[in-house]
Amino acid sequence: MSDQYTARDPDGIYFLTFTIVDWVDIFTRQSYKEIIMDSLRYCQSYKGLRLFAFCLMTNHIHLIASTSGKDKLFAIIRDFKKFTSRALIKEIENGEESRKKWLLNKFEFAGKYLERIENYKVWQDGYHAVELTSNDFTYQKLNYIHQNPVKAGIVSEPEHYIYSSASNYSGLSGIIDIELLEVY
Repeated sequence: MSDQYTARDPDGIYFLTFTIVDWVDIFTRQSYKEIIMDSLRYCQSYKGLRLFAFCLMTNHIHLIASTSGKDKLFAIIRDFKKFTSRALIKEIENGEESRKKWLLNKFEFAGKYLERIENYKVWQDGYHAVELTSNDFTYQKLNYIHQNPVKAGIVSEPEHYIYSSASNYSGLSGIIDIELLEVY
């Protein structure tokens, strides 16, 4: 795996993207979205994740994040992806999923030839970390994150999308507490 997009500066703030294998639209059910939100909250409370922005789409998630130094960012991401993979598979297996067989086959095939994968591979490798080094670049990425659901036709205004920090930046309460960046 290329290390072009890895978090090098332990004090840096990064734009991150995690994508589901084959861009499978898994985050269409409330229970799957809640697994992600609960996991982000856990990482904030117990692993030192500093979350500045996020947007959960149907097959990927964008974050602007850093770490308080408790754990390294790559370790937090590794644990987040490992836990959410297992939790999502468990929910698919035990929940009311009409695509259960297809999803499990897709995730099983994605990990079939990888020795490090026991049963299923849910997330693509990596986390595409891009360090935010200027106010303009930070604003660009923040705007990109918040415009994702608008461009996808899910909502007409970014702050109306529940699974995004756009509401936090609009002065409303959000589904997750975040630290606001001062880039506006």
